[in-house]
Amino acid sequence: VRDGAAMNETPPARLYGLHLAVVLALFGLNFVLPDYHQGLFSRIMVLATFAMGYNLLFGYCGLLSLGHAMFFAAGLYGAGLAVAHLGWAVLAAFAAGLACGALLSLAVGVLALRTSGVAFMIVTMMFSQVLALAILYFAPWTGGDQGLVLPQQARVLNLGFAAFDLTHPAVRYMAALFLFAVVLLVTLAIVRSPWGRVLVAIRENEERTRMLGYDTFASKLAAVVVSGVVCAAAGAAWALLFGYVGANFASVQYSILPLLWVLMGGAATTLGPLVGTLAMYYVIDIASSHTSAWLLIVGVALVLLVLFFPKGILGTLRRRWPGWLP
Repeated sequence: VRDGAAMNETPPARLYGLHLAVVLALFGLNFVLPDYHQGLFSRIMVLATFAMGYNLLFGYCGLLSLGHAMFFAAGLYGAGLAVAHLGWAVLAAFAAGLACGALLSLAVGVLALRTSGVAFMIVTMMFSQVLALAILYFAPWTGGDQGLVLPQQARVLNLGFAAFDLTHPAVRYMAALFLFAVVLLVTLAIVRSPWGRVLVAIRENEERTRMLGYDTFASKLAAVVVSGVVCAAAGAAWALLFGYVGANFASVQYSILPLLWVLMGGAATTLGPLVGTLAMYYVIDIASSHTSAWLLIVGVALVLLVLFFPKGILGTLRRRWPGWLP
């Protein structure tokens, strides 16, 4: 709570300036990164958006979910199937992915929020597994284990005045950056808003927050829906930018990964998901290129993180140095 109070006392220009500086730095990297790393950063920004959606629910509201892969998959398949089977344009397909994420998160939230704690975690995991099994069951439409590859000619964004080929590396990078920047600034606005402070209050003491007159169920449901829509946006972007829709994105692994990214970067920090996703992605990439025992190296890195950065990289730095970091 002290960290949240410090952030709310910090001049908005300072906070938004920091975030805009990060966005501008990522923009500049597009022109200097080698092709391989440009491609990695495109993926990292989309997955960091996924992690930001997870962080809103886990980091700020205190709800631990093990089923967020279903929201990512809802956006992924909502957009991918709209392109593959209905021939929809990019913007319409992206909107379909968002709609699927919103409807699914609303339905799951209404049911799962009847529980709390470990029960909430288990219920969300069960819902996610149901979606994963449904994807495999309807293999004639979803592609099953093989997934679907979206045709390149369908991945062209037409805005009337111009057409952007999302298969081009530079265009793909800028599209991923645009999504990341929008979600980052919206997340910052949310956590600085009165509703954002209510979410933090629910995380710290839900009973006291309810006694103060707040509808905690409505606030948590809204958090689930917003989190689900953000994760679905990341999934839809993945389908349209990288042209692949696969059942593996609905697996338990993709519910655990955003949790690890958030914990590594710092839960309840707006930039933590980016830092955690970037760090873990490169640790895995470098370790796997040198040894088949890369999981051991990743495990050692996580142990060192817990020992020296118990609140994540940015979370620990915020407590030790600039307390105003959001």
